[in-house]
Formats: sequence, structure tokens, C-alpha cells
Amino acid sequence: MLKAQLQELRMDPKVIEKIVQELGDFTPDMAEKEGVPIHKQICDIWDTIFNFQARDGDIVVASYPKSGTTWMQEILDLIIQEGDIKKSMRAPGFVKVPFLEMGHTSLEVANAMPSPRIIKTHLPVQLMPPSFWEKDVKMVYVARNPKDCMVSYYYFCKMDVTMTDPGTWDNFFSMFMGGNVPWGNWFDHVIGWWKAKDQHNILYVFYEDMIEDARREIQKVMRFLGKDLSEDIVQKILHHTSFKSMKKNPMFNYSALSDTVFDQSVSTFMRKGTVGDWKNHFLESQNIIFDKEYEKRMKGSDLVFRTEL
Repeated sequence: MLKAQLQELRMDPKVIEKIVQELGDFTPDMAEKEGVPIHKQICDIWDTIFNFQARDGDIVVASYPKSGTTWMQEILDLIIQEGDIKKSMRAPGFVKVPFLEMGHTSLEVANAMPSPRIIKTHLPVQLMPPSFWEKDVKMVYVARNPKDCMVSYYYFCKMDVTMTDPGTWDNFFSMFMGGNVPWGNWFDHVIGWWKAKDQHNILYVFYEDMIEDARREIQKVMRFLGKDLSEDIVQKILHHTSFKSMKKNPMFNYSALSDTVFDQSVSTFMRKGTVGDWKNHFLESQNIIFDKEYEKRMKGSDLVFRTEL
């Protein structure tokens, strides 16, 4: 089945094996690019990533890790496919939507794809390849409130064998607050992309808004992409991209990866998909520390997050 899907995508079926292999080759070793902590393997091929050539018509889904990226990339794909579920199931999400930083094979896949391409990245705005600003590219940035994002990232680091062991929740809280996690400081990331939307073609979407009213946000994305789809198609997209549907779908839940990459016996890739789970993890003292830092870092910005609905 997977072979046929990859052939429909006009890819060599071995491409998924190469991508999975590259993921498996990642190690927790970290380096820095312009002060931002990133996997050493990403830094090792940085010139290739930074010189990637965007095309007119490309669509980028960008986010800080664990902010709803997989959810949004599937919404984008279904909008482009005009609700065709069969086409959306043509390959696992991490194949049909190349991850800019994943490795050489992912970039090769992106280069071989017909337009319009959807490309995923977790890069902070200042590290984006220059070609994305030079071409007619539409970018959708997904932002999630930092408390829930931190909790989700903690569990992701526990199950992702290629990540540094986060240790205890207390330890990870300190790491996150200091920006000592892959892709850097949450505040720098969300503020950087927020400021960039005034100069570039960027739609800034909030995870909490998607949870509150997914239909409204899907229609917002449709308008941004210049698509006018029927209510029947919107309902189809809503159903197919619901948390329940995606969690059990092997094309999106990363079950294609072995437990030597994602050990989902520790925590599933798609864990809860809710707003407010941070209340089950933050100590009162941690909440006070975080709120003070949030107030300091967000002062003077009109960027506002909701930590509960």
C-alpha cells in the first residue's frame, strides 16, 4: 500500500526508508547556529539548508516545536487537494510535507516535488533561507501558548530518542525557560515571527483558536491561500483533521517510525491535543516564575496568548 502511495506521489518507494534512516541517524548532540541550539546534524549541513531554493507558490508551515505543526500541515494539504482524502493519504505526513531541517533526503524530496509544495520548518525567522523572502511564498505560522507548549515538548523529548533526555519535569522547566532546547527560546521564536508578519506574507494562527473553532480557522487559512471550497469540503477537512482521526491515522501519528527513533510506549506523538494541560504539571512556584518572565518578555508587544479556554 505504501509503495503504491509513494508511486502516486512520483517518488521512489525507497525514499521513505532513506528519510527514516536519516531520522534514526540523528543523535542528541547539539550545536548552535547564530546562538540558537539545534541538532549538530542540522548544523553540519547548514549550507545546504540555507541555500535551499524556494519557488513562487510554495506554502510554508512554520512553528516552534509542539505547537500544532502536524495538524496545520494536514489542513494545508487538504485545502490544496480540495478535500480529496485519497490524495491526502498518498504518503506519511513527514514525506509529503518535507521538513526543511530534516536532512539531505528531505531536501531532495522537496526539490523533486511539483508545485505547489508545502514545506515544514521549526526555524526561527532569522534563520530562514533567504530565498523564501525573495519568492512569492505564503507562510502559515502556528503559535501555541508557552505553558502547554512546554508540557508537550517535555513529553516529546521523553519519547524522541534523538533528543537530549529532559530528565525530570523540574529540570526541563529550567531548560525551556533558559531556551536550552532544540530550536531555542520560545519567546524569541514567537515574537520574531510575529514581527515578521508585517513585512512578509505570513498568516499567524493560534493553536488555541484552532481548538476553540477549527472550522473558523480552516476558513481563515482557505482565504489566505485564495481557495473557495464548499461547506461539504470544509466539513470533510474538519473530520479528517480532528485530533481523534489523526491520532489513529498511521499517515500522521508517526507509527511508521521504529521505537529506536520515537518510543511511543513512553508517550504518543499525538498525546492530548488540549488547552490547559499545563495545570496538571506546573507547580505554583513555577507558575509564578513563568508569569513574571512572560510579563517581562512580552512587554510592549500586542502578541497575546490564552492559556485556557
